[in-house]
Amino acid sequence: MIRTFERSGVRFQYPGNWSVETEDTGLGWAATLTSPDTALLVAALRPEAASPAELAAEALAVMKLEYRELDAEPAVESIAGRPAVGHDVDFLTLDTTAVCRIRALDAPAGPLLLLSQCTQFDRVRLDPVLRAVVASLQLSEA
Repeated sequence: MIRTFERSGVRFQYPGNWSVETEDTGLGWAATLTSPDTALLVAALRPEAASPAELAAEALAVMKLEYRELDAEPAVESIAGRPAVGHDVDFLTLDTTAVCRIRALDAPAGPLLLLSQCTQFDRVRLDPVLRAVVASLQLSEA
């Protein structure tokens, strides 16, 4: 079964066995999707952010504070027909490597951050699911 998340003109689909928690963050919101395994995806609408590039840089800076063993490469791609900027990140957590994609793009209600990650162990199985969730993203006026 596929479920749909929709808020402030942001819409995407995700697996029915994943959970979603939402949080209001003042002007915006954050939705955290978690799989029964190691995958997670955070979508955060941040209208107060100056630009998607600033939002992606802020997310990377927070990760660098938490994970000292972190490698990041700049990344640009198209998501929902819009340019998305960010970073491809690898970092050590406990005894395993985690892989993370940070992307930010302009949405009608403001900059939108998409952060997806899973462990290297589950990457082959879960990364295609994370990519499908991001590929399902649709943006419209709220």
